[in-house]
Order: sequence, then C-alpha cells, then structure tokens
Amino acid sequence: MSSIANRRSVMMLFSVPNCLHSHRVRIVLAEKDITVDILDVDLDNKPEDLLDINPYNSTPTLVDRELVLYDSRVIIEYLDERFPHPPLMPVDPVSRAHTRLSLFRIENDWYSLVDELESGDAARVETARLRLTEELIASNDIFAVKPFFLSDDFTLVDASLAPLLWRLPFYGIKIPDTAPDLKIYMQRIFAREGVQNSLSEAEKEWR
Repeated sequence: MSSIANRRSVMMLFSVPNCLHSHRVRIVLAEKDITVDILDVDLDNKPEDLLDINPYNSTPTLVDRELVLYDSRVIIEYLDERFPHPPLMPVDPVSRAHTRLSLFRIENDWYSLVDELESGDAARVETARLRLTEELIASNDIFAVKPFFLSDDFTLVDASLAPLLWRLPFYGIKIPDTAPDLKIYMQRIFAREGVQNSLSEAEKEWR
C-alpha cells in the first residue's frame, strides 16, 4: 500500500477501461469536474495495492485520503455528497427515494442483463440481447416525459443509464425508429461534455 500512501492527497479511482460500473463513476467525476487520478486496471493482472485496500479486490474502487470505497452505487452517492455542485440527486427526501428506486431498478433489471451479455454463453447472450432490446423499446415513453430520466436535470440515474446505452452497439443492440424518444435522449446525454470526457479509449471505439 506504499504507492497509495505516497499519493494520499490525490483522489484515486481504480477503474477498468471497458467496465460499465467503472464508467458510471467516471461520468460522475467528469460531470462534477473532480480532480482524480484514474488508474486503469487489467483484470488479468490486478495491482497488489487493490487487494491491500479492498477485500473484494474489485473495481471500481475509490480512494479519497483515508477513505476507501467500492461498489459503484456507494461511490457515486458519496461523490455527490462530497462534491455537492452540481447536485446529481434531488434535495427533498421523497424525490431522493424515487431516484434511489430508479437506480435499484436499472441495476436489477438492466445491469443484470449486461452480466448475461458478457457471460460468453451464446444462448444466454442472445436471450439477454432480446430482452434488453424489448425492455428499452417498451420504456420509450418514459424518456419523453422530461429532458432527462424523469427529471429536468441530469442526475445519478442518467449517469447510470449513459454507460449502458453507450455500450449497445458493442452488444449488438440497435434501437429502432419505433423508439424515437429514447434515441433523442441518447443523443442528448451522449453530447454532454461530462459524458464525452469520461470515455476511455476503448469505449470511444464503440461509437
């Protein structure tokens, strides 16, 4: 842990360049223009420092002075509270609860399908591809309600949707013209400076 100790004044993120969960943390960091040292991790050759500080040896892992956080949802909520401007969560408790419920549903219903898409099992991949495509199309009307996901402002929900939607071509998923509001939403969030600045070189190649 010596190298981390030597750089403790700098916030550090252990991030995998093509990882969905790492990407959503990078989006929040970029949206808030937070100074951070991003350390790209090779999953086949993880740094010893990571195991020293994270018992799960998982990514993303955030180091902020003496604090070490893992699990991307824990990290993004911490960043929003630690750096409150611009806010990416509503102020009132009811709206915050709705936002957290949306995050839970995205993770439970859609992020879980990404795990299937990356399983390497042809049958599971095809089933997940069809299901995710159908669910996104069926959600089209939701994206017509507000400029962002059920909100007038970019939130942690959008920061969580953006990396998923950015990866669709990589997973062989094309959104048809029958879901125009979703396509407009995608164009809107992909054009954001924070989203563009969050992209790794590997992710840039997908679009």
